Amino acid sequence: MTEPQQPPSSGFEPKQPAAPDLWAQAATDSGANSPPANAPGWERDVLEKLAFATLAEQRAARRWRTFTRLGWLAFFVFLAWAVMSRDMNTATKSSPHTAVVDIKGEIAAGAEASAEFVVAAMRSALEDEGSQALVLLINSPGGSPVQAGIINDEIVRLKAKHNKPIYAVVEETCASAAYYIAAAADRIYVDKASIVGSIGVLMDGFGFTGAMEKLGVERRLLTAGENKGFLDPFSPQTETQRAYAQAMLDQIHQQFITVVKSGRGDRLKPTPETFSGLFWTGQQALDMGLADHLGSLDYVAREVVKAEDIIDYTRRDNVAERLVKRFGAAMGTGAARALQSSALQLR
Repeated sequence: MTEPQQPPSSGFEPKQPAAPDLWAQAATDSGANSPPANAPGWERDVLEKLAFATLAEQRAARRWRTFTRLGWLAFFVFLAWAVMSRDMNTATKSSPHTAVVDIKGEIAAGAEASAEFVVAAMRSALEDEGSQALVLLINSPGGSPVQAGIINDEIVRLKAKHNKPIYAVVEETCASAAYYIAAAADRIYVDKASIVGSIGVLMDGFGFTGAMEKLGVERRLLTAGENKGFLDPFSPQTETQRAYAQAMLDQIHQQFITVVKSGRGDRLKPTPETFSGLFWTGQQALDMGLADHLGSLDYVAREVVKAEDIIDYTRRDNVAERLVKRFGAAMGTGAARALQSSALQLR
């Protein structure tokens, strides 16, 4: 038998089937659940997904805004509660006790030992029916004569109004403006090693005119008023200006002396050094009549007031008040800087 003849080759062999594209197959399988681009209604599916995604994003943003508002609300509620609770605590009538107000650190406006805080605390303490006496617990090197003068005047007024004794108890230091305050108390109690006195006034600063001349630096200060640059550290001080400053210090010093003499009365045993600005130990202060007895806060409450329970009426900034003050200071600083470039200064 003869083999069947193969048809002659035309020179064009049929193409072999291509190997399967595994990557394309995987992509097809993964998108099996998605409608094909040419499937009817695919546009609707895509729009629905976009709409749902937009709604989810809006809900998340709304939740975040709600959370933020609730956070601010909680902050202000806490602030109001802190202020009200402090006032309620100080106004609560209590059993017989010794009231205490701290005067610690620098006596200055804005400080914890400012007239604003100390006077408010003294009033709250003496208005409480349970307080038998007020003790000013002092540990301060001094500060502003104005703030000390306000507190001194208020001590005198409150003693007459409430008919309750006010005592000063000195811890480590009661100097300068702190003693200005203590002088108004009915009695002053000290430790034998306390530092007491420094009845004087000072105004300090620096002068750089000599250094500027050596460095070749020229000071350009324009003023309206011949004494407007008074005490400028970069300008020379005239004899007239020095005499004026000294007269002002002498006047304030005399006010200080008058307050001490009025407060201490016949108990004071003045010497040429008493009002010279020197300071002494508590034991020396007793000998000079600047203090009355040795004693601590507990001693005064137990032996003098006869009310051992001690309640502290000292007013202090709480956390919420400090946050508000810092926020207000930051806002004020920004506003001041915005106006600084165009505003004339009166200082």
